[in-house]
Amino acid sequence: MKYLVSITLMAMLAGPAIAEQSTEHVEQSRAAVQQFFGQLKGELQAGMKAGGPVNAIEVCSDKAPAIARDVSKDKGLQIGRTSLKPRNPGNAPDQWEEAVLREFEQRKADGEHPKKMEKHAIVEQNGQQVFRYMKAIPTGELCLKCHGTQLDPAVSARLEKLYPEDRATGYSQGDLRGAFTISKNL
Repeated sequence: MKYLVSITLMAMLAGPAIAEQSTEHVEQSRAAVQQFFGQLKGELQAGMKAGGPVNAIEVCSDKAPAIARDVSKDKGLQIGRTSLKPRNPGNAPDQWEEAVLREFEQRKADGEHPKKMEKHAIVEQNGQQVFRYMKAIPTGELCLKCHGTQLDPAVSARLEKLYPEDRATGYSQGDLRGAFTISKNL
């Protein structure tokens, strides 16, 4: 609610300038998500071809953070992934992200497809205006090999080794797996 009030007040004070700036940041965020997802998907598909799901786990462990760093640098923002059930505790949601993920879950329960879900806002963090954006990640069929309910024992063993605090399993196709998250200081 605090964020909504802040956004509303800023919009009333700045008028069209805030709306125009937000539109620009939303478009930039969509492009960053598309770039990140496209590169990650390509790496995951190559990993699956080269060595199946166990190999794909290595892609998420090693290559996804590097892709996120490269896209962040290229686009001048911070991009990552988060979830209410993170695989890597370092990707746990902050307060704003958790609220948005819960909102996404409610929107899904109300019938909206996760593929269409996104949210953005300008919030204040540590005295700084920050543009925030999230795009939902739906669970696809391929995702179930590492995030589903019935995992191959070799996949389970590799996940246990790399992610001893893993909470990112038990999903079904179409579930909200998490979200891409972006922040940019204004």
